[in-house]
Amino acid sequence: MTPPRILIIAGSDSGGGAGIQADIKTVTMLGGFAMTAITAITAQDTRSVEAIMAVPADLVCKQIDMVLDDLGADAIKIGMIGAPEIALAVAERLERLGSVPIVFDPVMVASSGSILADAATIAAFERLMAAATLVTPNIPELEVLSGRAIGTSADAEQAALALSSRVGTAILAKGGHLAGTRLVDILANEDESQCWESDRIDTTNTHGTGCTLASAIACGLGAGRPLADAVARARDYTRAAIEAGPGYGSGHGPVGHSLGRSPFEDIHRKVR
Repeated sequence: MTPPRILIIAGSDSGGGAGIQADIKTVTMLGGFAMTAITAITAQDTRSVEAIMAVPADLVCKQIDMVLDDLGADAIKIGMIGAPEIALAVAERLERLGSVPIVFDPVMVASSGSILADAATIAAFERLMAAATLVTPNIPELEVLSGRAIGTSADAEQAALALSSRVGTAILAKGGHLAGTRLVDILANEDESQCWESDRIDTTNTHGTGCTLASAIACGLGAGRPLADAVARARDYTRAAIEAGPGYGSGHGPVGHSLGRSPFEDIHRKVR
């Protein structure tokens, strides 16, 4: 099987748990070929984001153009944008692509609580959402994007349906921020919705879960899987990665993208 080519447009996480680093790990683990256009450089760990430097918009676009012109892409994942001018420039590039699936994770706040998108950048998300195949907000992000207060899964479903209808794009409302022992994720596509429900995993190893889920979905779409199937498989991988979290750091630790094993060891045992 030829690995699906996944172009990741996102920021760098020096701690390795989220951002471009989590995206590359996820795509590689799921059999894809990861390519990148870096939008921002951050100085961060599991506790906080101490500094952010946005990459100039023209350089972000140059990265995108060189990847697409030579290597091509079977799917695109967008994460942290960094600045409103980057959001608008990226949207302009992606609007030309036609049928390439695009997964947009509208990153606004890090797991540590640090702000990763200002008001102007969030306002520019509208064009990115319209260009995307799927948008994957968590509950606080969905509240901002939909303009609705959300306290229950029913509220999240209605907000996701309203947002999907407004922007013409499927919305995956991630329910991790809602109270309760059960976690509900909702896929809304204009006037239809589908839910996945599972037990909540009791852990603080959640840094990078949004990046991981979105990249896993992009990998599935790049391989030609239907949207709901790509979401279901990505949820399974993300949950397994959360459970395999190595416990690094003193804040919100990273998930375990390698699932607690060395793929080389599996290969080595087979060839011995």
